[in-house]
Amino acid sequence: VQLQASGGGLVQTGGSLRLSCVAPGFPYDFDDYAIAWFRQAPGKEREAISCINGGDGKIYYANSVKGRFTISKESAKNTVYLQMNRLRPEDTAVYYCAAGLLYGDSWYMDFEYDYWGQGTQVTVSS
Repeated sequence: VQLQASGGGLVQTGGSLRLSCVAPGFPYDFDDYAIAWFRQAPGKEREAISCINGGDGKIYYANSVKGRFTISKESAKNTVYLQMNRLRPEDTAVYYCAAGLLYGDSWYMDFEYDYWGQGTQVTVSS
């Protein structure tokens, strides 16, 4: 199972981008799965930034993006979006989406996710 992340690019500080995570032909019920966005900047560890849980649709954000990023889901298209507003240079990273079955609130742990996308580069210029 391969997720497809797209929508990255180069944007100026304060700008916006919308990332998409598509799961074509997902073999399970897409709505049962939590879909998360992670990012990894050069020389830094991978960071969980947002998640929309399966089932109850509970949404989580890292403090670093709360109030600026919005995660949403379009179930009919097996797609999750990450709307990123008021971007900052420190948001520059490769962004990945991941799918997994969450059984608690540890949405930020990468081992919770079984399926990953290939990543999309986001670069925010100052």
